[in-house]
Amino acid sequence: MKASATNPLPYLASLAAAALLPATAEPSLTIYNQGFAVVRDSVPLDLQAGITEAHFSGMTAQAETDSVILRDPAGKVKFQILEQAYRNDPVSSGLMLQLNEGKTIGFEIREPNKPNRSVQGKIIRSGYGAGGQTSQPIIEVDGNLRFSLPGEPLFPALGDDTILNPTLTWTINSAEAAGFDAEIAYVTGGLSWQADYNIVAAEKGDMIDIVGWVTFKNQSGAAFKQAKVKLMAGDVNKLQEEPRMLQRKAMAMATDAMMEEAVTEKTFDEFHLYTVARSVTLRDQETKQVEFIRGGGVKAPKIFVYDGATMNYGARNFYRGEGDYGVPTNKKVWVLREFKNSKENNLGMPLPKGRLRFYSQDDDGSLQFTGENQIDHTPKDETVRVYVGNSFDLVGERRRTVYKVDNANNQLDETFEIKLRNRKKEPVEIRVVEHLTRFDNWEVKEKSADFRKLDSHTIEFPVTLKPDEEKIVTYRVHYSW
Repeated sequence: MKASATNPLPYLASLAAAALLPATAEPSLTIYNQGFAVVRDSVPLDLQAGITEAHFSGMTAQAETDSVILRDPAGKVKFQILEQAYRNDPVSSGLMLQLNEGKTIGFEIREPNKPNRSVQGKIIRSGYGAGGQTSQPIIEVDGNLRFSLPGEPLFPALGDDTILNPTLTWTINSAEAAGFDAEIAYVTGGLSWQADYNIVAAEKGDMIDIVGWVTFKNQSGAAFKQAKVKLMAGDVNKLQEEPRMLQRKAMAMATDAMMEEAVTEKTFDEFHLYTVARSVTLRDQETKQVEFIRGGGVKAPKIFVYDGATMNYGARNFYRGEGDYGVPTNKKVWVLREFKNSKENNLGMPLPKGRLRFYSQDDDGSLQFTGENQIDHTPKDETVRVYVGNSFDLVGERRRTVYKVDNANNQLDETFEIKLRNRKKEPVEIRVVEHLTRFDNWEVKEKSADFRKLDSHTIEFPVTLKPDEEKIVTYRVHYSW
């Protein structure tokens, strides 16, 4: 495996300074959760004085070749890359058929209960096209054309320029002969990671246990053996160029304080960089998980919310003035879980974005799936609130009882009635959320209960209900414009 070095590109240098470390025997990856990665590897170079051609056959199939950095990490050897070429047509049966179009080769025919035999056929059309697209092959056998292969093709020996893997070739000019381990770094698509959190809650109570996984997906077209892996969390700006196509805490919360940390975290520029402690082998087309959170005793109370209005909050003002704006309703009471990402709550490190799956234990201890949702990147000491599903035993009803509009004086009044019913065996608090979005100027003139103002257009009534109790909340809002 041979290679060479190029001038550091500002993009790559700013994207991942961690990719420009001294070369090692093991490859290293910095994987971004936007579906790309920075690959760093060690390449033995044997340069002659003058011009040397070097090859590196460890490239991915989705490499961004204009991002390649090849250098002497010690900074002692001076050289210049005169030319760089990238080939991504590894040898395959289809490619070999294409290379032998117009030629006659042998085909081995295998039939059950019969000895193998061979026939000669001329390849009129291979059926193999650019980018791996295929069509029917055309083979001439004994003067007849057939639109399929007569058997297993038997190809002549490979040429010297045939490649088995995606390969970079450099033409390098060096003032003096030198042998050293160069470092190559480049950006590639086809590598991604995401966080997944499995949350287990008791049938009753506010405490939860969390087990988190980092899931790696390698669809890059290359394998990485015993790679050092770092994960970058954050929204890194990445240009999506045409026609290039890219396929689209970390904290060991051990129950035993002696457990080895599987993933460690640190701040890097405006992002968070997570380092996987153990080397990871990622085969091409492989998905692999590494546990990075295991902890319990996280306080995450259930929150019940009734947001009864179904409306387009982004509607323009002339729609907001319509009589039935904000009147359509639903009866569903949402179930949410809320927890503080703090040390006091047995967390307290930046949580990468990912999917949360919720399980609850029933009365015999069996786990039942109760919902899932996504969280965004969450800094420490921030609150996570996620929607889990709808409550079966809590019901809300909402209707408008009064609607008066005075266009001459630019004002409007409407009154709403919200009924809440608790069919549970224990008392609950339901937070009734109302959106006062008709116009910017509003005032609640009458109310049956106190409310909290959440933002410039949202209020919330906290309502406590006993088992099998029904309560009614009413309010009148006055708009002016």
